Amino acid sequence: AQATRTWVSGVGDDANPCSRTAPCKTFAGAISKTAAGGEISVLDPGGFGAVTITKAISIVAEGVEGGLLASGTNGVVINAGATDNAVLRGLTFEGAGTGLNGIRFLAGGSLHVENTTFNGFQTGIDFEPSAASELFLRNVVVRNNNGVSGGGILIKPGVAGSALVTIEDSQVANNRFGLRVEAGSKVTVRDSAFTGSSTNGILAIAGAGNLELNLDQALSANNASAGVRSDGAGSVVRLINSTVSNNTNGLQSVNG
Repeated sequence: AQATRTWVSGVGDDANPCSRTAPCKTFAGAISKTAAGGEISVLDPGGFGAVTITKAISIVAEGVEGGLLASGTNGVVINAGATDNAVLRGLTFEGAGTGLNGIRFLAGGSLHVENTTFNGFQTGIDFEPSAASELFLRNVVVRNNNGVSGGGILIKPGVAGSALVTIEDSQVANNRFGLRVEAGSKVTVRDSAFTGSSTNGILAIAGAGNLELNLDQALSANNASAGVRSDGAGSVVRLINSTVSNNTNGLQSVNG
């Protein structure tokens, strides 16, 4: 029987039942023994490996390091049901310069990421929902993600998808791009910084569709291209109490 709450430990074993006294070794080992809507808790510091999420689940590290090394692959892939909610809290994602995506979101009701760091991937967070989905980022650090076509945070709904996104109290630094938002998205950013990108700090590109991006008390600075770039007639970007400084171009509005 699957348990509502399971545990992982740096000295665990995936042959265990993942209980508090007999924890598993990896997130992948624990998730098969955790009931939908349950929680995987990190018992002590360790590296717990990549995992694919196909149901409602929480993975939580409170007061200990919950490491996830994903060189050459994705860290967490989420391909869950339309009403499934996933929570990732207190984790450290390391791509070692060759990781593909820290998180790759394909389907699910919502994803909450809190107190988590992403470093050394092609793209830190890749949110590409195939249907209507929500993303909530709070106190997230996304840095040193420099794939040829990747960057910090990518919001790119599929043809039949839509994204409702909130980003708060986060730092996105030294990526190829900081934040890229595409058609089908409504994104609100508050109290967050996008700095040191090798291209644009914040890019909203609508193509033939529509998007809405609201920046409230945001910082976009020291980026090699635009601080904030709005691309396409359907792209609406609003800045409220925000700072855009020391970029090659501060604000750009192109292609309508």
